[in-house]
Amino acid sequence: MSHHHTPDFQTALDVGRPPNIKKLFPHSKALIVSGKYIDQAMLEKGRCMTIAANGRNAFVIRGALAAAQQANAAIIIEIARSEGGTNAYCAVNLWNIARQTDAFMNELGITIPVAIHGDHFGIKTPADIEPGKTEITSLFDAGITSIAIDASHMPDDQNLLANLELASFVPNWAGLETEVGEIKGKLGLSTAREALFLIQGLNAHGIFPDWIALNNGTTHGIEQSDAGIDVALTAQIHEALAPYKVSGAQHGTSGNSSDRLRQIAEQTRTTKANVATALQMISWGVQVNDYGNAILDGNGDFIKEPDKGVDEAIWQQMLTYAKEHGLTGGNFKKLNAPFENRFLAQPKEIRDRMANGVQAFVYTLLTDVFNASDTADIVLSHILETRSHDPGVKSETIESIEEWTEEKIRKNAATISSNKGPEGDFDD
Repeated sequence: MSHHHTPDFQTALDVGRPPNIKKLFPHSKALIVSGKYIDQAMLEKGRCMTIAANGRNAFVIRGALAAAQQANAAIIIEIARSEGGTNAYCAVNLWNIARQTDAFMNELGITIPVAIHGDHFGIKTPADIEPGKTEITSLFDAGITSIAIDASHMPDDQNLLANLELASFVPNWAGLETEVGEIKGKLGLSTAREALFLIQGLNAHGIFPDWIALNNGTTHGIEQSDAGIDVALTAQIHEALAPYKVSGAQHGTSGNSSDRLRQIAEQTRTTKANVATALQMISWGVQVNDYGNAILDGNGDFIKEPDKGVDEAIWQQMLTYAKEHGLTGGNFKKLNAPFENRFLAQPKEIRDRMANGVQAFVYTLLTDVFNASDTADIVLSHILETRSHDPGVKSETIESIEEWTEEKIRKNAATISSNKGPEGDFDD
């Protein structure tokens, strides 16, 4: 249903959109909001989370938005730095994702609230911090309303110090995610001690992240693990963090069954679930199972469904390109940038079915698995209550800043035994 002409919706547009969004899209009817609003609405409904859909192509964004409208759910559209940063493998990037989302929302009459999230803004070494300051500023200039500072590749003290140094470049009103433990399956699982160290150190300095991402047994991409997300570990860490009122962000959901994702929504404090690979595969018409994982044929190849996703001739071009460039399995993601314009050049019925496949999958997730139906109304009422683009923070300062000086941070971190797991490319 469309709220476009109701006085409440018009008020929400006037008061609820952040300053960067109003400046970029002054005449827009798209309710793009801070990530904080999305998180707080999920908490108010309870036992629910929403999708953070990685918009690796335009069709994923369109499909996810249509599904959210259908479910009356507030959602997040995101792109990770690896997918859409300065070294992007997708045509959708950190600087055009807000513009594309805003345009599609206006075109499709989407009235549910949407946050635009820059995911996994990776800081791999201390040398990345200085250039990161300029880049973070630039992507807020381009319409991002929420960001994940991910310095989890570094030791605990450096992770915390990087977050402290970069936090002042994130607007106060914006959604903020932080991360402990890299996303790499069963290896290097996060501990409550590590998570507390990060959240307490930030708290002492007046920084209250909306979300924390853990390595809780997720795998990214198309690997399938029978273990999947460790729900009990996640709940235990969230319980330890309860005084700081930080929600969970779940990465790597493509590798988990609906039942396990239902458990994450019901039994933990997770409000944001990232889905990337599954949506890409579905938009292409690749067969996936309940896990959102591609089903492989006897030769270990993807199975393209003839009546779904991209045109058959384009799919053959994709396979040829992949073979010529040595791309297999998860590295099919590198096909996004070279093929985006070819996707857009297809006949309308093909483009529509790409987006429609994503819509059907996301709608089921939002309504039947994540329990996010009708969270759009909660955001709308919050905006009308606060009459602001900033819903404020959930937490308050509990820790003492004297205990969290740089010197004490380095000293205390040395006493944490953490296993970061193996080296490798675990970006998305």
